[in-house]
Amino acid sequence: MKQILVIIIGTLALAGWSTAVSAEEVVKPAKISKEDISGGKIFERNEMIETTHGTNTTLDVTTLLSSDKKFASGMYKSGKTRFEVTEPYGVDEFMFFLEGAVTLTSSDGSVQVINAGEGVTIPKEWTGIWDTDGYTKIWVIYSEDGSGL
Repeated sequence: MKQILVIIIGTLALAGWSTAVSAEEVVKPAKISKEDISGGKIFERNEMIETTHGTNTTLDVTTLLSSDKKFASGMYKSGKTRFEVTEPYGVDEFMFFLEGAVTLTSSDGSVQVINAGEGVTIPKEWTGIWDTDGYTKIWVIYSEDGSGL
């Protein structure tokens, strides 16, 4: 049906007819349900991205990417990992931990432990060490230039 409509509109346009047909998309809120959170059902979605680095596998689902591509949200799961952020983090990210914990050691040596049931916001300028035995989090990211989403 869509192909037929396109052919008709194209034919009318070639004939000089003006067409005011608009195929606007309905915009809906992005929901993460209780089932998504408690049973990990969100990681069964088609848009889930699985990445393996060495022995660690991560699962990531973006539930929303804003129309200007500067804001996004989703859910993420990771196993044990430790890495040093030597260049600024690059995005402003809020994280709420559902399972597990992360230890954040800032470049000045200060340490913060974020446990399940707690949230943290990492500014784009942050550098330090990220250390975890594994976690699941809901994330929200803002990036002024859209990189890192």
